[in-house]
Amino acid sequence: MADINALVDQLSELTVLEAADLAKALEERWGVSAAAAVAAAPAAGGGAAAPAEEEKTEFDVILTGDGGKKINVIKEVRAITQLGLGEAKALVEGAPKPIKEGVNKEEAEKIKAQIEAAGGTVELK
Repeated sequence: MADINALVDQLSELTVLEAADLAKALEERWGVSAAAAVAAAPAAGGGAAAPAEEEKTEFDVILTGDGGKKINVIKEVRAITQLGLGEAKALVEGAPKPIKEGVNKEEAEKIKAQIEAAGGTVELK
């Protein structure tokens, strides 16, 4: 078994970008998403979090509500994600949920505009 204290020391020496690369590598290897853990890590880092936010190139588009126009929002979600009717309906009804993750700023803004035009509410993270 690995020495836990040695691992903690090594991880403490990582830069924010190295920690993000590590998180991506672990997500790929283990087939999981560490979105909540990654979001909490920069907050614990203190002053190092500000430069990382300025350099952000990937965004998650989160559906936060249907704005009372569920059918229109479901149609847009289907068009954007290529999901079937049942999956798109479940996504919209289960809001807040991510529509797309890891997209560039231009695509994230485009998706946000599409969903808002259909009556839904969206948040970019």
